[in-house]
Amino acid sequence: MTFLEVAGRARCRSSSGTSTVACATQGGTMAQGTGSINSDYKDWEWSADAGERARLLQSPSVETVPKSGESQGNGLGATSALGAVFIVVNAALGAGLLNFPAAFSMAGGVAAGIALQMCMLIFIIGGLVILAYCSQASNERTYQEVVWAVCGKVPGVLCEVAIAVYTFGTCIAFLIIIGDQEDKIIAALVTEPEEAGSGRWYTDRKFTISITAFLLILPLSIPKEIGFQKYASSLSVIGTWYVTAVIIIKYIWPDKELVPVEIPTSPSTWTAVFNAVPTICFGFQCHVSSVPVFNSMKQPEVKTWGAVVTAAMVIALFVYTGTGVCGFLTFGAGVEQDVLLSYPSNDIPVALARAFIILCVLTSYPILHFCGRAVLEGLWLRYTGVTVEEDVIRERRRRLLQTISWFLLTLLLALFIPDIGKVISVIGGLAACFIFVFPGLCLIQAKLSEIQETWAISWWAQVSYGVFMVTLGAFIFGQTTANAIFVDLTA
Repeated sequence: MTFLEVAGRARCRSSSGTSTVACATQGGTMAQGTGSINSDYKDWEWSADAGERARLLQSPSVETVPKSGESQGNGLGATSALGAVFIVVNAALGAGLLNFPAAFSMAGGVAAGIALQMCMLIFIIGGLVILAYCSQASNERTYQEVVWAVCGKVPGVLCEVAIAVYTFGTCIAFLIIIGDQEDKIIAALVTEPEEAGSGRWYTDRKFTISITAFLLILPLSIPKEIGFQKYASSLSVIGTWYVTAVIIIKYIWPDKELVPVEIPTSPSTWTAVFNAVPTICFGFQCHVSSVPVFNSMKQPEVKTWGAVVTAAMVIALFVYTGTGVCGFLTFGAGVEQDVLLSYPSNDIPVALARAFIILCVLTSYPILHFCGRAVLEGLWLRYTGVTVEEDVIRERRRRLLQTISWFLLTLLLALFIPDIGKVISVIGGLAACFIFVFPGLCLIQAKLSEIQETWAISWWAQVSYGVFMVTLGAFIFGQTTANAIFVDLTA
């Protein structure tokens, strides 16, 4: 009996104590739950109500269908393979590309940066394929539910906490990016010479970030559903590609005043290469949103998905490499953590790029907060055992309290942590967990769950690969987190 056969049985119990439960899907329809591969998974009385909250983590731009045993593989999904490629690309590309030129500088040059990306891309694609395999086997539709079903309670809780912390940290990074871009835009608009202490109050960074956040981000973060965000998000995708084009063009036809300080050709030490890892992990991390994309496909097959994510990651690689190489060669070792800060304030094409980036993060913040809120809701309902019916009255009050608290905390931290590199150095380690650790654990548990008389060489190879992924991910997480705490945050 294989893992696929074992994983196809009912795993959930409803809060009323029945033996099976209908697990929620994005469209609101219910698919009959199928089986547990880990006895610890039901220790917390995972219910349909918690599943209803967990479904919110699915991408608002991905329409899915029930993934029951009858519908699987029958072409009922809405997304073609080509469409899935673009969705994964859009999930991977974002404001993180602003840090890639600095990552190439930290890695020690173009050759080291590209080599590091190529090595990590193997594991990034492997992790995406593993998640699809485990999603198909466990009949689960979101990242954290796959980890819960395959690995059990403790890894499941750690995964959900990691998602909440990661989305919280990313929201802080987005607010810092807004402040960075607004500083440059205001500097271009305010032409009068600045004297000591003559800065106007309305040009102060803390004021501009706060007013933008209160007027635009907070209202978008409060609603219970965010399906409308997919239209605004399409504009942010266009903006991301425009930023890349501007950086490449500025390298090919540079302005006279843009002279690189120094262009390193090799890393100062072999450990210096690892300083670029958090940025690469942060940039390519699309694993949390990949599971719903896989389940939305017309033919959700692991082989097809492998081709989809390979094509998507190659496209993302070209975008990130183009941005990183051209931005790094333009400014050398003097490049800022946010590459757009290295360009003059009065450069019109770059100013438009800054406006696009602001639009990108304005639409991305509510989506990231929505995902974090969904995880917190799932943890709360599971811990308290409260049903959806009992929770309806208190849900709105709790959602408002949680949203306002989240918003104020991220805003406060963004106002006093002006360097986006410090934030990415922290959340980049968590991104490594989503790319390496949790997929590796899922693969190990999946193979150990297979019931066979003898294990072939391929079985041992896959288990060894899973162990290596977990070990590598734990090393990256530990190294980057320790570096962030003892070097960046204490500096």
